[in-house]
Amino acid sequence: MKHIIIGTAGHIDHGKTTLIEAMTGRSTDRLAEEKERGISIELGFTYFDLPSGRRAGIVDVPGHERFVKNMLAGVMGMDIVLLVVAADEGVMPQTREHLAILNMLGIEKGFIVLTKSDLVEEEWLELVQEDVRENVQGTFLENSPILPVSSTKGIGIDRVASLIDELALKIEDRDVDDMPRLPVDRVFTITGFGTIVTGTLLSGSFSTGEEVEVFPKGRLGRIRSLQVHDEDREVAYAGQRVAINIAGLKKEDIDRGDVIAPKNSMKETLMLDVRLKLIEDLDRPIENRTRLRLYIGSAEVLCRLVLLDKEVLNPGEEGFAQLRLEEKVVAKRGDKFIVRFYSPMFTIGGGDILEPNPAKKKRFDEEAIEELKIKAEGRPIDIIERIVLDNSRDFPSIKEISKSTAMLEENVQEEVESLAAQNKVILFQLTKDIYVIHMDYFEKLKKSILEELDKFHDKYPLRMGIAKEEIRSRFLGDANPGVGERFIDLLIEQGHIEQRMENILLSGFEIEYDDLQTKIKDEINQLYKDAKFVPPKLEEVSEELQYEKQEIYEVFNSLVNRGDIVKLNENLYLHKDHYHKALDMLKEYLYRSGSIRIGEYRDLLDSNRRIALGLLEHFDNLKITIRDGDRRKLAGDRQ
Repeated sequence: MKHIIIGTAGHIDHGKTTLIEAMTGRSTDRLAEEKERGISIELGFTYFDLPSGRRAGIVDVPGHERFVKNMLAGVMGMDIVLLVVAADEGVMPQTREHLAILNMLGIEKGFIVLTKSDLVEEEWLELVQEDVRENVQGTFLENSPILPVSSTKGIGIDRVASLIDELALKIEDRDVDDMPRLPVDRVFTITGFGTIVTGTLLSGSFSTGEEVEVFPKGRLGRIRSLQVHDEDREVAYAGQRVAINIAGLKKEDIDRGDVIAPKNSMKETLMLDVRLKLIEDLDRPIENRTRLRLYIGSAEVLCRLVLLDKEVLNPGEEGFAQLRLEEKVVAKRGDKFIVRFYSPMFTIGGGDILEPNPAKKKRFDEEAIEELKIKAEGRPIDIIERIVLDNSRDFPSIKEISKSTAMLEENVQEEVESLAAQNKVILFQLTKDIYVIHMDYFEKLKKSILEELDKFHDKYPLRMGIAKEEIRSRFLGDANPGVGERFIDLLIEQGHIEQRMENILLSGFEIEYDDLQTKIKDEINQLYKDAKFVPPKLEEVSEELQYEKQEIYEVFNSLVNRGDIVKLNENLYLHKDHYHKALDMLKEYLYRSGSIRIGEYRDLLDSNRRIALGLLEHFDNLKITIRDGDRRKLAGDRQ
């Protein structure tokens, strides 16, 4: 079923609350001061059964200029707005400000109600209608009906209800499958029930029993119960006024302006990239670094305006900007906002959020401005592609993108899989999540790694390559370790690089020795072959061979990298033939005897204790053997 929120707007004492009471039979003024003074100070809420039988929520906003921030807390989420103008006064300052706010927020449906029409002559009523029509030119109300009514006498009230019903049929259904978000506009407690919050559910749905989080505070609670229009519900849907009884949280844990959403579904921010438009009748331009009041959802936050593509923003102009906030908020791309001067407080403009979790931007940065143009005009898939490109350095997961954009994970995954099919991004599937980088970043990183390997081979022609862990640390340090491994594996699969033991090298690279190096290589090999199971230490090799020590070390390391000489530890090396023979002899002995001591292995090899112990510890590390007291057994054989 379609869920509708009706709102009022207009100057103080123009009869908004009286109109609602005439329509519903209920007053939305709840504070003693409101009843005493006859004006609305806080937001008022009730519901209305339309002629078609559909039940709609109603939000009554205060009209006094001192309470515009309260008005702004309630106007988000309205589907249909009644601009209320008293026939005996006509258009007044708050009429114009409220109208400008509604227009900036992108509200599309509504009409004008002329209250107190029974108090004026017909000729005056016509003049007021002309004045109203002139003031709504260029707004969403410029072609809307103007209905004269008398709330106290019930004149025209049925026509107002019928017109609301007609407009309600044209309201598009909200996305109940999107992530649920409820900006809090009221917090209170009820004895025996605990903490209650109210607000308009902007998207998705909430169910009793769900775990929720209060953003940006990060406090967790659980939905104990839900009410919609004073009735208990198991589920509340987007477009409904909802009261949530939250278990696990106190009244002081939540404030107006907070957002209730699923646990870990949003990311708080101190910056917002926006598209801002100033109202046309502003009396001066807005300069860079102006301090403003930001209104988003039901929150009011102080901020600094950083103009990105203009020196100043003139009345009626639109531009890209970054808002640097003094308090954290949460937002979603596409959310509408209003800005007012810090002092004196009056509305200057509004717009929409282009990036809710941006990096700090420099003014007049062409690349940054182009990015914002894409986010302002692009399709969802284009926007997701840009987000992936901007964040590829961090190898973001779908979960992380979902959190920073306040999009459902399945929607993000659908977009990135489509991008992967177009060869625009690369996905790395791990057990718990999918990570994604842009193809441009992949190519850039691949190029850097290949160039580094090429330089290394040129500088160290006798070394097999760079240690895999060093490659991962230097080039993929910001990635999840498993993703870093997958990245290297992908370069191997594509034939760009090879892995030999723990080293990474360019595909096709082979060590080539000159005449002197060949001679040294052959002599080292022969030395270790002849030594059998009593190999020399490295410093003994340099003493034995009559060559420059550095030349010997370079060739020796190349033989280790090639696998001709096997490194057991920092002080023990064996020729590969003897290494494999030592392993075969050990396995044969263990198959026959079940276990072996160091001394028995020493005698088997006709070696010494140092060599036997070094070999056994090496095989322990490879999990070929396991230590059991002073004996070794084959791994897996603990009997």
